[in-house]
Amino acid sequence: MDTIAAARPTAGWIGTGRMGFAMARRLAGAGVDLAVWNRTAARAAPLTEHGATVVDSVAELRGRDVVFTMVSTEHVLDQVLLGDGGLLTEPGRAPGTVVDCSTVSPEASATLRAACAERGTAFLAAPVSGNAKVVEAGRLSLVASGPEATYRQVAPLLGLIGRSVTYAGEGEGARLVKVAHNLVLGILAQALAETAVLAEKGGVSRRAYLEFLNDSVLGSAFTRYKTPALVRLDYTPTFTPVLLRKDFDLGLTAGRDLGVPLPLASATAQLVQACVSSGREAEDFSVLLDLQAAASGLEIKPETGAVDDGLSDTDTGTGTGSDTGTSTGTSASADA
Repeated sequence: MDTIAAARPTAGWIGTGRMGFAMARRLAGAGVDLAVWNRTAARAAPLTEHGATVVDSVAELRGRDVVFTMVSTEHVLDQVLLGDGGLLTEPGRAPGTVVDCSTVSPEASATLRAACAERGTAFLAAPVSGNAKVVEAGRLSLVASGPEATYRQVAPLLGLIGRSVTYAGEGEGARLVKVAHNLVLGILAQALAETAVLAEKGGVSRRAYLEFLNDSVLGSAFTRYKTPALVRLDYTPTFTPVLLRKDFDLGLTAGRDLGVPLPLASATAQLVQACVSSGREAEDFSVLLDLQAAASGLEIKPETGAVDDGLSDTDTGTGTGSDTGTSTGTSASADA
């Protein structure tokens, strides 16, 4: 914080879906001079209550020292940077650094990195692990790659957004780390669905099974904060099957390119596709549980009562600790 106060960089933010809103709110709440743009301005407007300024166009962010992007697809990222009126389209006027927190392919990232370099703008890839509630609880993890000098300049800002930041070296290493991470995410989600259905069909409640799992050596932050959804069958989206499918496509492509067989990821990708094909694409990817139950001939129902998500007793940082409903919109591709 002292470093930031001394340097006083101005920051911009593009994209205030569920993740982008929560991340931008932490920066604004920490006193960073933050200007925000979102395609639907109303979704960014509540950030003014935390000290941010909402601007009418991406062009108004060109004079910022650092501009963060958190959008849903490579196409959207390309448009906000290089499309009509994009951040990098006015000669001689561009931010000092662009930090992209979206999940995109290493190839797309490298293309944008080169476009930034042509304009004298540094580029840092900084994808994240966590959902909006994790951001609010101060437990987001980030992985960054790019020039080390750029990383060191931006690291204090990244440290305000999340609990941990890992530097993965030059180039696009952070993209590969995030893609690999999301393969594990999907495989774990399917494993939870399969074993919870197995336990329930054998007469054990999902709550009891997941409580034991969370307190065992296999428990993790992920298994804990997905437990309420699995117990209550609450599929309010934090990360959709469509976004997970996109990440599996990236991972399987990387596997082919690098000559790495990915049998578990390949099988899980088909189950994620089944979610999308069944019409459940707008729900949370925890809906894998429903598909597994149906395939097992088991009718499952919501279980009632309090369920610990593992986040309620953590430092909420500059967030509220709960979703106030102001961060609605399309989720950028982080994870849930």
